[in-house]
Amino acid sequence: MGDFDEDTAFLGQTGPYFWTTFFLLNTVFVSTGFNGLYIVFIGSAPEHHCLVPDSNLTAEWGDAAIPVRVVDGEAVRSQCSRYRLDVVRNLSALGYVPGRDVNLSGLGQEPCLDGWTYSKEIYQSNIVTEWDLVCDNQWKVPFASSTLFVGYLLGSLISGQLSDRFGRKKVVFVSLAAQCVAVLLQSFSHSWRMFCVMFLFIGASQISLYISAFVLGTELLSKTMRVIFCTLGAFLFYCIGYMTLPWIAYAIREWRTLLAVLAATSVVYIPLWWFIPESPRWLVTQGRSDEAELIVRDAARRNGVEAPAVIFKEAEVQSEMKKYTMLDVLRSRNIRCITLMCLVLWMAINIGYFGLSLNTSNLSGDPFMNCFLSAASEVPAYVVSTWLLKKCPRRPLLSVFLLIGGGVLLLIQFIPETLQSVALALEMTGKFGFTMAFGIVYIYTAELYPTVIRNVGMGMCSSAARVGSITAPYVIYLGTYNRILPYIVMGSLTMASCVVNLFLPETLNKDLPETIDQMQQCKGLCNRPKKEKCLENGTSVNVVSLH
Repeated sequence: MGDFDEDTAFLGQTGPYFWTTFFLLNTVFVSTGFNGLYIVFIGSAPEHHCLVPDSNLTAEWGDAAIPVRVVDGEAVRSQCSRYRLDVVRNLSALGYVPGRDVNLSGLGQEPCLDGWTYSKEIYQSNIVTEWDLVCDNQWKVPFASSTLFVGYLLGSLISGQLSDRFGRKKVVFVSLAAQCVAVLLQSFSHSWRMFCVMFLFIGASQISLYISAFVLGTELLSKTMRVIFCTLGAFLFYCIGYMTLPWIAYAIREWRTLLAVLAATSVVYIPLWWFIPESPRWLVTQGRSDEAELIVRDAARRNGVEAPAVIFKEAEVQSEMKKYTMLDVLRSRNIRCITLMCLVLWMAINIGYFGLSLNTSNLSGDPFMNCFLSAASEVPAYVVSTWLLKKCPRRPLLSVFLLIGGGVLLLIQFIPETLQSVALALEMTGKFGFTMAFGIVYIYTAELYPTVIRNVGMGMCSSAARVGSITAPYVIYLGTYNRILPYIVMGSLTMASCVVNLFLPETLNKDLPETIDQMQQCKGLCNRPKKEKCLENGTSVNVVSLH
């Protein structure tokens, strides 16, 4: 096939067609923002204690049946045990007064045999209160979160093949419909197992939607618009959905109704089918040049320019290129080292990013405001990273924000309980650092790999990212044993990845490598850098080449 950008250069770089397509496609990312993290609310454990069902007990003995222990200087009611009810019932019948006539600490304890009583101050109901996912069943909440990210892994593996076979537009809207149906069915879950199975489908459809819409945007838009779309547009609209989620959850405190409302929002995307075109690039590769030409001519009409009589010349026969696989990534010592370091980076960044995102319900203060602040902290991060990537070297830039994210997490543990606002501010700063690193590592990794194995390398790194996101809920679960343990784990892993990053080569103003021989050498660990002449190149070309 000829040069598509050259064949369609008459459309210009901006215009009504490009701006309309830009905004319509970006609205799709809003749904991925609030459909991916609602587990923060529906999986949050409210205050609870053992149910004391014996109505013959006096109110005083009913309260006294729950053991009290001192945690950080405060009296806290036990959540997973109670005093033996047969003993409590006998003492109450004899007229004893708890704490005065009886030493409560000497009474035997038993688990919550009759269930739990949950506070409804924040949530009317969620999956924790409905299926008693506390105490011995507490592990089921992070497991449910992980099924979403397992779905991400599965969806990322199949969405590309489906998109290449059936078209970008079809996969976008089928994924939207699948996401809507899966969320709606999840709202009717009759058990925790069904909830997890539907979460798997939600994750697969959501990542398929994100990837397909991302690819469709890069292929529909001009070079100038493509840069804005890839580095800023998709991320910001995702943040809009993320920031919208806590307000919807604040208005709807019952989890089934919340999911039904979130599913219903997908209906607004139905009219977009008639306004978002299929990718002309993909149509040309499928031999459907006539359909592609109709789309481009419509774009020319909307942009107010005249299209040439013949837009796409007859496809040129190209020599068959070698197909590369993951095995080719492992054959070279230099590529193995670079890949291993990139895998560590992607995994650490995703554990930190999703760990902090899922931890907002565990922070002190209002969980809805904490979630909103966590989402809002991403907006300046994406704006600043887009600006910095145009001027700053990638390696030190990524190291700085990894230091900020990891350092803040290690510092939080030293903040006393009385300074919760300071701890919250530090956590938001950490989220800012991880979000910056999240945006930078995409472009940095794509610039490291040569064109012949860039898709393979990025695919391996994306899989490592999914492993990191699957692990993140369990890192947060460590907080049930010790409040500061998740921060220590995430902070230490991030600091280690910052050290690893120092051994990667710099890519700013370097030609993108086309072949494996042109790939830069990693520093210090595997090979000494080869002396080679590097040509100057614009950053915007590097950004576009990512996609």
